[in-house]
Amino acid sequence: MFGIMQKIFGGSAAVDMKALIADGAKLIDVRTPEEFAQGYAEGAVNIPLQDLQRHLPKLKQLGVPVVAYCRSGNRSGIAAQILKSSGIEAYNAGSLGQVNAMMRG
Repeated sequence: MFGIMQKIFGGSAAVDMKALIADGAKLIDVRTPEEFAQGYAEGAVNIPLQDLQRHLPKLKQLGVPVVAYCRSGNRSGIAAQILKSSGIEAYNAGSLGQVNAMMRG
């Protein structure tokens, strides 16, 4: 089921995102602050999709990959594309549930 959901919502199944995060990748939650306040993945920073453009210089300066997630994988897919088009190595981790399952597994 996890693989099917990744295909539907655009998660990057071929990449070991858990290892990327363990190696210093930045985990960002692109949901709204209200959604973030209801629960988030450990270590995640909230950068709502609508605010992502103004955070690009700071994220680029970090020099590490960025792993994005949201509620369903849709907004994080858009975020990953924005980041990639700005020259930042970026991945769509899908939903918060997928991220939490990945981090436990």
